[in-house]
Amino acid sequence: MCTNNLVTTNATRERAVSGTPDGQGRAPGATLPTITEREAMPSVLPVAEDPGAPRPAPGAPSVLDAPPAPGTPPGAGQPTGQSAGPTTGQTAGPPTGQTTGPAPGDYRAAFNVARLAMAVVDREGRVLDANTSLGALLGTDPALLVTRSAADLADLREDPRTWREFRDVLSGRAARLRHTRRLRRADGHALWAEITIEPAPDSCSLLLSMADISDQRDLQGRLRHLQMHDPVTRLPNRSLFFERMTRALEAATYDHGGTGRIGLCYLDLDGFKAVNDTLGHRVGDRLLGAVAQRLTDCAAPGGHLVARLGGDEFALLVRNSTGTEQLCDLARTVLAALQEPFDVGGQRLSVSASIGVVERPAAGTHTTWLMQAADTTLYWAKEDGKARWTLFDPERNAHRMTRQALSSTLRPAVERDEFVLDYQPLVGLGDGVVRGVEALVRWDHPQFGRLSPNRFIPLAEENGAIVPLGRWVLRTACRQARAWQLAEPPHPLVVSVNVAVRQVWDSDLVADVGAILAETGLPPQLLQLELTESAVMGSTGRPLQALQALSDMGVAIAIDDFGTGYSNLAYLSRLPVSTLKLDGSFVQGFRAEEHPNPADETIVEALVQLAHRLGITVTAECVESAEQAERLRRIGCDTGQGWFYSRPVPPDRIQAMVTRPAPG
Repeated sequence: MCTNNLVTTNATRERAVSGTPDGQGRAPGATLPTITEREAMPSVLPVAEDPGAPRPAPGAPSVLDAPPAPGTPPGAGQPTGQSAGPTTGQTAGPPTGQTTGPAPGDYRAAFNVARLAMAVVDREGRVLDANTSLGALLGTDPALLVTRSAADLADLREDPRTWREFRDVLSGRAARLRHTRRLRRADGHALWAEITIEPAPDSCSLLLSMADISDQRDLQGRLRHLQMHDPVTRLPNRSLFFERMTRALEAATYDHGGTGRIGLCYLDLDGFKAVNDTLGHRVGDRLLGAVAQRLTDCAAPGGHLVARLGGDEFALLVRNSTGTEQLCDLARTVLAALQEPFDVGGQRLSVSASIGVVERPAAGTHTTWLMQAADTTLYWAKEDGKARWTLFDPERNAHRMTRQALSSTLRPAVERDEFVLDYQPLVGLGDGVVRGVEALVRWDHPQFGRLSPNRFIPLAEENGAIVPLGRWVLRTACRQARAWQLAEPPHPLVVSVNVAVRQVWDSDLVADVGAILAETGLPPQLLQLELTESAVMGSTGRPLQALQALSDMGVAIAIDDFGTGYSNLAYLSRLPVSTLKLDGSFVQGFRAEEHPNPADETIVEALVQLAHRLGITVTAECVESAEQAERLRRIGCDTGQGWFYSRPVPPDRIQAMVTRPAPG
């Protein structure tokens, strides 16, 4: 049987009513003495325990708890040799070998006057006693809390996990329960309380305590608001936006009452930096505040979340979206709202925005993917001309992802020897003899298969991988041309290699060419370097000096795709150019099945005559038929290149073409 010195038992209450003195010897109806009174009163001094003496059985009443028999005079029943109080000349205190212990009334007084709200709870979860502070905290008489369920009192049933932990403490499977709950007082006011329930020492009951932390929670709430909101626009910031988006994705996956979809409009103001640079950051901040207000107005009818993610970037989150049309309508509304002029600080400002729109099922969607898709789509809107919205396109995104994958693996691919060269013949239009070949690089990608140059050359030029790749192409082509020269000395072939302008700027092209020619033993006269018209025309400084040095070395210089770039013919007389390669768009007009366009032939003929007067030969690209080849021959083109003669082929097939005339 368990005892509980903090609980006023029914027997105690009965003694008080019947006139029987209580365990402290007080008369019926007497109140508990104050602490000061107890200090002045003589204490009942328990005898020190003998370690070898038998202990009373658990649950047996102690000496302090047992009331004196009716009619027993004060002091009766005390051990022999002890008086009821101190005698004259003696100092009150425990005899040798005895210790003092607080009486149950002391515990009860401390329990009742404690500032911490407390209640004693039995193992069934019922309140046995409650102190005054608990009644004051909950706004009720503490006597009304007795026999109530502690779970209801502390609101422990709402959360299944908390309810389970509470039952574990009641059954002894857990030592303590500590939770923060929002409670409601009897007068209807709410408060935040930190609730602790743990077993009372040497007792079968438990002690429930509540601490009012409403002020602390309020301070935490204010600090969190400052932490999670943008100080300029008062909108949720990036951290809060991601938190809400994560919560929305989680809720949408199990909320059967919603659509199970989510949408996002990610927008960026066009040209906002110019406002800060010309009018100052104060005006820029006020403009951002005005933009935030219009975005809030646009989102208010649907209850959508608006946040500022940083700088001039904003986002609108649509939970339980109904489809892409809803997101597109929202994007149109936002664009229309932002196109209206803003009055900021006495100035009338106009801004536009680019918006990326993403809408998809919430299941299987992660915040990182959603933001990446929105950011990519926003970039598309900027790339497509700004002041517009663009909807996420999975196919376009897959192309972008492939492009990124290729870009990141270009340099390692050069080191792993994943590239190969095919060669396309350059054929004399007059005699049909193969005069040379153009080296065309291919990428044998381990995942995507063989890729043509237009898939990766622009990427290589962007990230600088064109320098090591171009050096590899040049060395491989020169080595192959030297092998052909040694195999067929009477029929030397000129090998033409494409060179990007970045190779001229980012490397010493002249030194590279000289070293490779010396390494392979190829005569400079058998090497031709092709540069695009836009790269050559207008070249000054280092590029022009490099071209001149290469020409002085004996290397031929050709302008590729001539007629599609600047077409600044005045530069032809200043550049060390030996060949013009006419773009295929000119040759397409020479097809026999189509009505011939006299203008095309007139333009090509004029270009050929001009080039010949400057001592420059002309090669026609994209020759696909005998009729085209014949008309190009009549107007004076020197060589032709195209599928009519041969597709790009491996080097071993070029060997057979050298010894026999090409078609035409």
